[in-house]
Amino acid sequence: MRKIRLDEIGYWSEIKLDIIKKYAAAYSLIMNRQSFINSHHYIDGFAGAGVHISKNTKEFVPGSPTNALEVNPPFSRYHFIDLNGDKAELLKDICRDNAKVDVYQGDCNRLLLDKIFPLVRYENYDRALCLLDPYGIHLNWEVMYAAGRSKAIEIFLNFSVMDMNMNVLRHNPEKVDQKQIERMNAFWGDESWRAAAYHEQQGLFDVVREKTSNRALAEAFRNRLRTVAGFGYVPEPLPMRNENGATLYYLFFASPKKTGHDIVEDIIAKYKDRGLV
Repeated sequence: MRKIRLDEIGYWSEIKLDIIKKYAAAYSLIMNRQSFINSHHYIDGFAGAGVHISKNTKEFVPGSPTNALEVNPPFSRYHFIDLNGDKAELLKDICRDNAKVDVYQGDCNRLLLDKIFPLVRYENYDRALCLLDPYGIHLNWEVMYAAGRSKAIEIFLNFSVMDMNMNVLRHNPEKVDQKQIERMNAFWGDESWRAAAYHEQQGLFDVVREKTSNRALAEAFRNRLRTVAGFGYVPEPLPMRNENGATLYYLFFASPKKTGHDIVEDIIAKYKDRGLV
């Protein structure tokens, strides 16, 4: 293994990986049973090195690419992207004997739109499951929009309210750095996030602008995935928390098909039954 610093992940990240692994297995099984399907792809826009370190046990934890490669029946093709060259090279080492895998080093915003999504054409009976799991809001709306409009791509999405709250959604919006506003605009797709993030109410002397809740912001984005990006089914996102119970991000799932929605709801319900989410 190359000597690079692996990411340490917490309890909720391990749950997220488990949810995605379970869904990927169900998805690939269904696609393999459909005689009309030409190909089904697994796409990871922020793939990392393929392995993490558990904060709790300090042991290796398989990453989403490694989990996807263990799914049986397998996907037709795998596309793993990471901006970090060392992580991409380690992932290439892990996948070097699998001819179905392509590893890309670069910005997923361009690679997905220019090289990978064009391989998944609804009219050719191609389908894809795409994981978009950035550390923050380092993702452009065009990617989510293209996936939704394709009618052929399902996504899991990290909606990082931690990044938004730390850098953009201040109580005084006038003091936010313009570069942070531009990042938020790029992620949301326009400036309509302002209406979702703040509401106005009459104070004692003036109209006061106050922040809405994390949940309200996530619900607004959920509606945007449905009405603007065109995903047919977007279940309520799952809040992913830190050890103190604060929500760091929401795990979204979006699909053109009710089947995907129902399977994800069923997987998450099992965690709820165990009192884990």
